[in-house]
Amino acid sequence: MTSTEQAGEIARSADDRVLSGMRPTGALHLGHYHGALKNWAQLQNSHACYFFVADWHALTTHYETPETISAHTTEMVIDWLAAGVDPNKATLFVQSRVLEHAELFLLLGMGTPLSWLERVPTYKDQIANLKDKDLTTYGFLGYPLLQAADILIYLARYVPVGADQVPHIEMSREIARRFNNLYGKDSHVEAQARAAAAKLPEDMCVRLTALRRAADQEGLTEKRDEARDLIAASKLSRAEKDALRAQLSGGRRQILREPEALLTPESKLPGLDGRKMSKSYGNAIAIREDRASVEQKVKRMPTDPARVKRTDPGSPERCPVWQFHLAYSDEATRQWVQRGCTTAGIGCLECKQPVIDAILREQQPMLERAQPYVDNPAMVRDILADGSDKARSTARETMRAVREAMGLKS
Repeated sequence: MTSTEQAGEIARSADDRVLSGMRPTGALHLGHYHGALKNWAQLQNSHACYFFVADWHALTTHYETPETISAHTTEMVIDWLAAGVDPNKATLFVQSRVLEHAELFLLLGMGTPLSWLERVPTYKDQIANLKDKDLTTYGFLGYPLLQAADILIYLARYVPVGADQVPHIEMSREIARRFNNLYGKDSHVEAQARAAAAKLPEDMCVRLTALRRAADQEGLTEKRDEARDLIAASKLSRAEKDALRAQLSGGRRQILREPEALLTPESKLPGLDGRKMSKSYGNAIAIREDRASVEQKVKRMPTDPARVKRTDPGSPERCPVWQFHLAYSDEATRQWVQRGCTTAGIGCLECKQPVIDAILREQQPMLERAQPYVDNPAMVRDILADGSDKARSTARETMRAVREAMGLKS
């Protein structure tokens, strides 16, 4: 197969490719399952999915404790497998085992404006919120660029994210767009356009260049219409105007694909106290939590403060347990809760029991899927080794095209 045929094959296989990853933080909780993993397990049945352990990303904030990453990786991937992610349907791999991520990160960094990184919403927010860590590092500043490299190197079409992560995907699109405009130029079109531009008045030429840059590199597509109007108003010949329009409209090869955000349905499962479920808040139930612990945690959940005594009526909408009923209970059970709570017909422990039963039912198949990997962690290492080999093969093809476009082909 020629390099051109290989490139075509990769492009076709990337038409529905999905890319997503998680930092290795150890065992995951039910918020991760309802917020991401359940969606991953569904996507793998309809898309070519690449799911990776973002261990280099973990180092951007935990660079002082790298020794925890390996153990956390195993625990996290077992939870992926427990949740139904299937290594026979999806490619599971470790970011740091595909060195091409680092190479693309480096090369993208040569042409990415520093201001793009500084304007990422989470950059200043995390520096302000994580005051116990020194995040004034190049690695932390550059993590959105590394994130873009993770996506772009697989020519992924879709990236499943929550609404708060959409700006990161838009940045990846801008980075891909800028790279394609810098290095995907058609030499014939460019030569004709340069010759035509040389005949424009200097101020018009400067203006046209600025409009094209704003459209191509900053994503301001309305600037392209302004540029077309400027070309039409010039005194160039029809052929010269056509050359400038061709340059403006494209005349470039797509080397890196602009990814699309695939909005993940927002998790309907809060933490035990009503806030977002998080290990750091101490309000989480692990995907593989033991039965006694689940029962104890749910029984201790806070309820409507109006129900001081068993005989006091309450309101489900003021109770964190109600949010679990919305996630787990059928309509008949919800009506029973509504009626029983507002009339004091049931106590809070009675209300909690269907939630306990539903969580345990949900966890049972997860525990069964996880057990072989808990008994033999080497199976996890084998899955990640095989997946990393497959991912590396795909990444190498992309890097071959990137190097050739940049004139770095050996």
